[in-house]
Amino acid sequence: MSTFPTAKEIGHLWFENVWNQRNSAQAHVLMAADAIGHLECGQDIVGPDAFLEFQATFLAAIPDIRIEVVDSLADDNDVCVHWTASGTHAGPGLGLVPSGSKVSFRGVTWFHTRDGQIVDGRDFWNMDGLMQTMRAASEPQIG
Repeated sequence: MSTFPTAKEIGHLWFENVWNQRNSAQAHVLMAADAIGHLECGQDIVGPDAFLEFQATFLAAIPDIRIEVVDSLADDNDVCVHWTASGTHAGPGLGLVPSGSKVSFRGVTWFHTRDGQIVDGRDFWNMDGLMQTMRAASEPQIG
């Protein structure tokens, strides 16, 4: 009988290994091949490769992003992770001119797991607010 990580462990590993350490191999370990990710921007992605494409675009805008788990709540197959993120808008990803400004934001991600892998994930955070902040910081100031 194999022992899988708990839902709570998977949630913490996702942010530390996949986001903070940029370990793309861990995305394939922690996420089922047919997992569905419901992103804040209204986009649904399927599988680790699609997630890694999204992550690469995000990292192209905020290459030094660091995500800290604030708290988490879990039961057998689900974990809800409250996190904060911070970094520098230093790259052209997400279609914006880099502003060089520091950004920070927070959110919640809810993962449903099965057999030690994420099979469904939902992000809840203010992506529109982050985009507006980065857009405003990158616009030339008139005056």
